[in-house]
Amino acid sequence: MHIIRVKGMSQEGAYAVVNEYGEKVVFMFEDKDDADRYKDQLEAQGDPPMVVISIKDHVAFAACERSGTRYTVIGKDELVIPPPKNDRI
Repeated sequence: MHIIRVKGMSQEGAYAVVNEYGEKVVFMFEDKDDADRYKDQLEAQGDPPMVVISIKDHVAFAACERSGTRYTVIGKDELVIPPPKNDRI
């Protein structure tokens, strides 16, 4: 599994989007290339430099469950595009 973090801010947790209910949702990518592509799109929109981190599935799921954070797994056949920066909460 792969997550995205802001470079140099490892204590701040994983990158997350806000869903239509105002809840943070961490994207977990099965494929590293997909995570890299999403990271590059974020940076192209003006986000700070980010890194893709490999993490064991059960560790990522447990961390989200402990903190009450929602998550979704982005499969190899799925395409996600970051929302425009001005549409983010």
